Amino acid sequence: MLAVRDDRDRRAFAQLFDHFAPRLKGVVARSGAPPAQVEDIVQDVMLTVWRKAHQFDPERAQVSSWIYQIARNRQIDILRRERRPIPEEIARQEDTTPDASQVLALEQETEKLRQALSQLKPAQREMVEKAYLGELSHTDIQAETGLPLGTIKSRIRLGLERLRHELKTIGTP
Repeated sequence: MLAVRDDRDRRAFAQLFDHFAPRLKGVVARSGAPPAQVEDIVQDVMLTVWRKAHQFDPERAQVSSWIYQIARNRQIDILRRERRPIPEEIARQEDTTPDASQVLALEQETEKLRQALSQLKPAQREMVEKAYLGELSHTDIQAETGLPLGTIKSRIRLGLERLRHELKTIGTP
């Protein structure tokens, strides 16, 4: 390795290649990489050894440790690249503003509901409004009004029945 590092000796590199390539191939293959990828990784690692030979420091690591670390890093890079999600197409933002027909339909439905609610008895209207428009539970209505729970439930049930009837009659010409 020192001859490769210091003198860019091709014969020394060929000996390194002949020694480490089969061993690297075995290690990379045992890690679960596909055969074609194993060859690519080994070739890439040995090319990196040639290119970065000047970075090898025998006081910091043995040749084998240095080369296997390069192989490990290369495998990690490949795994990260393969698992990286592909950016999805930028979704076109849909126009969320309602069109005039939707606004008109909603206004008409709201007016029908107002008319139907006005036809209810005041006690029934109050309970329906508290339960559905005020989003109060029956227990909350009881606490607020002091009325028995059975009375509250009856007024809501009767009010809803009447409301359904009124909405049907308002909708028919």
